[in-house]
Amino acid sequence: MTTRLLILGATGPTGALLLDRALAARHEVTALVRDPTRLTRSDPRLTVVSGDATSDADVSRAAMGADAALVALGSGRSVRSQIASRSAAALIPALRAQGVDRVVVLSAFGVGETERQAGLLMRSAYRTVMRQLFADKAKADAAWRASGLDWTLVYPVTLTNGPRTGTYRAVPALRARGVPRISRADVADFMLAQIDDTAWSGRTAVLAG
Repeated sequence: MTTRLLILGATGPTGALLLDRALAARHEVTALVRDPTRLTRSDPRLTVVSGDATSDADVSRAAMGADAALVALGSGRSVRSQIASRSAAALIPALRAQGVDRVVVLSAFGVGETERQAGLLMRSAYRTVMRQLFADKAKADAAWRASGLDWTLVYPVTLTNGPRTGTYRAVPALRARGVPRISRADVADFMLAQIDDTAWSGRTAVLAG
């Protein structure tokens, strides 16, 4: 079944894989990107819209006609980025205005309550290096949970550039040891699958390889 999807973060390492998977599945995709020159993919089912994910006007324009939104925005190399909360503040009213109810959002293991599920080494990193970034993600995730939309939050463990395996786990909580990993390709696979699967509606899915 062809679905009209809005993808945010399509030029990022996970978002690019998500875009590839969506087009391979023959969905119609609109990608909202700040710099269209970074998106070299050409496909008749792809519409590229130039805009800012923190602008409700830009998001509303890109979301017109969409059936669902997939949010894979990243912070780049910044550990102080506020892209998660700023984009959520724009996305939630814009999606509501366009009647887009279903949204799947990429967050991270270690955010919010999942910090306590991590091993000692990773908890140390979350509480120091990643503290500001993860606090912002937690703020955004709280906004999504209170949005009234049909949301799924995706909390992958440490991301790798490995291949899609299809053997990953999706669980509501994870008692992690060491530094568990999952490929971005598997995360993209899970996120796209949620468009047609209601099992994780209104829930947070922790992903591990």
